[in-house]
Amino acid sequence: MSMITVKLPDGTEKSLQDGATTEDLAQSIGAGLARAAMASVVNGVVKDLRTPLSNGDTVRILTKKDAESIDVLRHSAAHILAQAVQSLWPGTKVATGPSIENGFYYDLDIPEHKLSPDDFPKIEAEMQRIAKEAQRFERFVIPDVEARIAEFKSTGERYKAEILEKYKDAPESTLYINKDAKTGEDLWFDLCEGPHLPDSSWLKAFKILSVAGAYWRGDANNPMLQRVYATAFWDQKEVDAYLHQMEEADKRDHRKLSKEYDLFSIEEEVGSGLILWHPNLATVREELENYWRKEHRKRGYDLVYTPHIAKRDLWDISGHTGFYMENMYTMEIDDQEYIVKPMNCPMHVLIYKGRIRSYRELPLRLSELGTVYRYEKSGTMHGLSRVRGFTQDDAHLFCRIDQIRSEVVEVIRFVDDTLKMFDMSFEVELSTRPEKCIGDIAIWDQAEQALKEALEEYGLKYEVNAGDGAFYGPKIDFKLKDAIGRTWQCSTVQLDFNLPERFDLKYTDKDGQGKRPIMIHRAIFGSLERFAGTLIEHYTGAFPAWLAPQQVAILPIADRHVEYAQQVEASLRAEMVRAKTDLANEGIGHKIRQAQLAKIPYMLIIGDKELEANQVAVRSRSEGDLGAVAASEFMAQIKAEIESKGKQMVHVPQKVG
Repeated sequence: MSMITVKLPDGTEKSLQDGATTEDLAQSIGAGLARAAMASVVNGVVKDLRTPLSNGDTVRILTKKDAESIDVLRHSAAHILAQAVQSLWPGTKVATGPSIENGFYYDLDIPEHKLSPDDFPKIEAEMQRIAKEAQRFERFVIPDVEARIAEFKSTGERYKAEILEKYKDAPESTLYINKDAKTGEDLWFDLCEGPHLPDSSWLKAFKILSVAGAYWRGDANNPMLQRVYATAFWDQKEVDAYLHQMEEADKRDHRKLSKEYDLFSIEEEVGSGLILWHPNLATVREELENYWRKEHRKRGYDLVYTPHIAKRDLWDISGHTGFYMENMYTMEIDDQEYIVKPMNCPMHVLIYKGRIRSYRELPLRLSELGTVYRYEKSGTMHGLSRVRGFTQDDAHLFCRIDQIRSEVVEVIRFVDDTLKMFDMSFEVELSTRPEKCIGDIAIWDQAEQALKEALEEYGLKYEVNAGDGAFYGPKIDFKLKDAIGRTWQCSTVQLDFNLPERFDLKYTDKDGQGKRPIMIHRAIFGSLERFAGTLIEHYTGAFPAWLAPQQVAILPIADRHVEYAQQVEASLRAEMVRAKTDLANEGIGHKIRQAQLAKIPYMLIIGDKELEANQVAVRSRSEGDLGAVAASEFMAQIKAEIESKGKQMVHVPQKVG
């Protein structure tokens, strides 16, 4: 029998019989690896263990420890979920069931039965039964696609028929069949390209989470299916930790907290995805904007303002009408079509192009808190996180190619300094040139190298998303982590070779020749809406003093203390401290509880002793009673804390002796 040679990650080569699989490769290396192997990466693509190998393949064997393994587990769990539902409710038709971040789902058409949480234990029990049977997942290449489409139609599997019809011209179409481990009998199958686990017994820890409606292919003209969401991990501890995180996330849901703390609303009279910022959250936004403007000035940016609408001509030149039209709002003015801006960048480009630029002026950094509008389907919007109108903390840097590295380093520093203020860490991803791209490959290579060097110069670890850059340039994404470990996409740095080309941007170089600048899109918060939603959940509404809508509550014990309390309030307000006196006809205990529930950072309690000594009794939201201090001393301390953007400065000196 002929032999093939495959390469392992460490560069060593292994000879196998022709037709051997990764399963055979693992066995040849050792029994321990064979038991641990659950899939493989062949030439960069994740495959199941039973996929035949070819001569010259580079193979990496996957175990539970590898990052790619969890998607294989969840994809297989989705099949087991669909199999379980079809077993419990005969006549169920299956659509699609992918793995997603933190879990998986399956869209199902279940005649005459609407799933509810009461059904979840039954489905989980059936999934456990299937898992214990160790049913083998086996890949099957469909020999006659047209015949299989006809078979699907005859059995009422319209969704499988439509999927296969769409991909019938692919090089090959495949099924995954669940087979009885002992007899080899076919038990269940689904149209799928895989990969999957060796068998169902690998699924041990999972949980069904919810069920929701979902139109087939996202089209409201199609049938409404039942989408079952679930999660799976390699062990129960991970499932329990994830469920605990979900409970915490539910408590922190910014939509719920908004009602509790009167933060924002979305009103029917205004429209879906359009935010009304109430005074409390508007104050948070004001502080974010103040910080943003001050820092941009310090870091050498020029602030600009641009219109909310522009003629369609602008968006034709930028290319947005060619690939983004369905997300844009249009109107007609004086018999001309105008578009409500979905992006700020073309207008910043025109500011750059307004006059001849010299290489000495570069880099030019233009920044704007620019409000944009984009159409989102009604089912996709979510509080502040997914909206139709939002304000980007946008900036566009125009520079020479040799300036990319230094500019990106400073953007990274800006992101790092900002997120540290909120006690947030972050992960970094570098997305490189996709297969379809514009621009000179040599410039792409230089740009990608500059991004890598910037990340390395700053000392950041990063993951490379090969081929995931935009068609017009590579990018760096910063995924911040909140207080319960969830990641949020906010900050980004995106290189752009496209708009400078489309708008014919130039600068005059040292030699007097016109050269094309590189354009860098950059955001720190991402958008004020999404970032505010993230902060609400990160702090559970308990904002640090510098951001808190009300920083100080002044609580007079009796009517005779009101006048002094209001004097203290006036003094604080004169120093731009957000303070308010509680004049309610309630006892001091009630006032303290109300201030605590409102998560006001500091309470100043004023009674006879404080009145006589010109002091205030300080109570901290987080530390309780701190003792009495002169009103002027408290004023100095809270001003210092606000200025520090987070570090607690308020304290009461302890008496000695």
